[in-house]
This record gives sequence, structure tokens and C-alpha cells, in this order.
Amino acid sequence: MADHRSLPLTDLSEEEKLFRDTVRSFAHEEIRPLVSQMDHDAKMPRDLIDACFELGLMGIEIPESFGGAGSTFFMSVLVVEELARVDASVAVLVDVQNTLFNNALLRWGTEAHKAKYFPNLATKWVGAYALSESGSGSDAFALTCKAIDRGDHYELSGQKLWITNAMEAELFIVIANADPSKGYKGITAFLVEKGTSGFTIGKKEDKLGIRASSTCELIFDGCKIPKENVLGEVGKGYKIAIETLNEGRIGIAAQMVGVAQGAYEHALKYAQERKQFGKEIAEFQAVQFELSNMAMQIEASRLLTYNAARLRDTGAGFIKEAAMAKLFASRTAEYVASKAIEVFGGNGFTKEYPVEKYYRDQKVGQIYEGTSNMQLMVIAKQILGKMTT
Repeated sequence: MADHRSLPLTDLSEEEKLFRDTVRSFAHEEIRPLVSQMDHDAKMPRDLIDACFELGLMGIEIPESFGGAGSTFFMSVLVVEELARVDASVAVLVDVQNTLFNNALLRWGTEAHKAKYFPNLATKWVGAYALSESGSGSDAFALTCKAIDRGDHYELSGQKLWITNAMEAELFIVIANADPSKGYKGITAFLVEKGTSGFTIGKKEDKLGIRASSTCELIFDGCKIPKENVLGEVGKGYKIAIETLNEGRIGIAAQMVGVAQGAYEHALKYAQERKQFGKEIAEFQAVQFELSNMAMQIEASRLLTYNAARLRDTGAGFIKEAAMAKLFASRTAEYVASKAIEVFGGNGFTKEYPVEKYYRDQKVGQIYEGTSNMQLMVIAKQILGKMTT
């Protein structure tokens, strides 16, 4: 196992640089012209999703034998960061696909699952990860969604809330309790295809930020799931949920680094264009200090995020590092986006300029895939040596 102290962080391989630069060009040329309209419409064009597939962004770790890129988790982090510099909604679409859905299927799917689903997930199918319910947010295992064993199949009944990618997804990982008498040890993960009888997409949320990313309710009413669609083992869904979210937090950290970077770049450019009292506002020390603080916090967030991703790729422990990265990067995104609006002044408070959207988009980083308080709890357990999962 590699010593994480010797791992490169901001140093990228030539392959990583090339892929990052390709995604950066794609984001600026293909996504940026659509950002304002997508935010207004709260919808992502299917053509843009298809373009993400064509560029290989939706199957980064999927093996080449199944049509994927066969690359690393770290590459997913680079992609999410670059997309979020331009639009956080597209970033989270790609993030959930790679760091949650594909990652879970890679680790716990059978060979039959992989052969059946990966070719589609690499080329045209969006995936969604369904854990949260109205009464189980931070208390993730207070699930009421049940899976009843009917002999040759399971019957799912219940609801899921706040499910990212739900409107576009063709395949869902659904976490339900197959034996409530066993508590969390009854929790099981299922692969559920769109169109399955008894499964419908419910209300789409009207959100503050990441508006082009769909967030919906899922409704299961006697939904019949073949037993071969159990992901992992019956009763081990809690393990899948915990371990997948630990990795997913690194993706959210990358999204927040990208949001902060995008807001900062707009502020830096504006500060060198806007004139007051006969000179650019970037010449005032107060503005310089704000820009310096923004740049410093972004770099610190990036280092935390890259370190967690590198550790994950080497097989080293990364739970604490992932929680730290998500917590710090989400705080940084809030700080930087807020200060960017202040640099813009009154213009920053209007939708005519881009920074107000970065401010709206960043807030969810402190909520989904584990709130900031949950990250603090994880960090505390790690540093006190009491982590039991």
C-alpha cells in the first residue's frame, strides 16, 4: 500500500492533463452557452447529456471491455471539478453516475450485472442512487421503504426523496429494508430499472440551486424486483450505502472546488475591468486581500480533495480525508461565491452576471451526501479512533 505522503497531489500525469484539458474545452464551448437557459428552465437538454456520454464522461471507471474508459477514480474527480467551474448541475449529473452508481456496481455487482448494465451505462443510460427518505436524511438507516420476500422476487413499497438524476435515469440503486426486525442488518440494495411495474417518478423539486439537475421523489407500490437484482448480499445494503457515500463525498468536494474556482475566476476578471476612483478595483489593497484569501482557500480545498482521491485509488484509508475534503471545500465554495458577489457589487446581485448562480449552486454542497455536521462527526470518530463502520 502506497504511503500517501509520497503521492502527487496537484501534479498530474500527461494523461490526466490531456483529459482535464479536453473536459475544460468541452465545458466552455458546449456547456457555458447553455447555462443560463438551463438554470431558468430547470432542465438539462438530452443532447448535452448525450455529449457527455460521447466524450466518455459517464463511464470513467467502467472497464474498456464494457465500453467505458477504464480509468481511475481520480480522473472522475478532475472531470467533476472542471465541469463545476462552468455549471454545477452538469457536474453533479456526471458525479453521481461515476462516484456513486458506477462505483457501487463495480464493487458489488455480479459479473452478470456488469455484463448486462455497464455497456448501457457507458454509452446511454443515466444512473441514480436512491437512499434518502422523508424521515431518513442524516439518519440514513431510519428507512421505511420495505422489500418483502415473495419467493421468486422481492416486492418494494415506499418512497424515496431528493433523488439526483431521477428524471433522466434508466437504472436506480434503491436501498430498502428486507427485514426490519433486524434493524440496519436487514437493509439491502436493489437494481431497479425504469419502467418496472409499480415504480413511478414522483414530484420534481423546484430548487434554489443546481436547478438543471433533476431531483425527484420515487414511488414504489408493490414493485416486483427479481432476486438476481439484489446488489451485493441481502442484509449488507448498509455497507454499500456507507462505503459508497464515503467515496461520493470526494466527488462532491470536487464539485465545490470547481464552483469556487469558477466564481473566483469571474471575480478576478471583473476586478481587473471595473474602474472606480479612476483605477481598476483590483488595484485597491482591500480587493487584493479578498482575492488572495479566495485563491488560498481554493488551493487548500483542491489539495484536500486530490489527496482523498489519490488515497482511494491506492487502496489506502480515506474516510477522514474524504469528510475533511467535503466539509472544507463546501465551506470554501460558500465563502468564495459570497465574496465574488461583493467584488461585483450591485451587479453581482443580478442575474445578468454569473456569480449569483455560483452562490445558489454552492449551498447544496453543505447538505447532500452528508451534511456538514455529519462530516464533523465522521472526522471526530476517526481522530478519536472510534469509527465502527
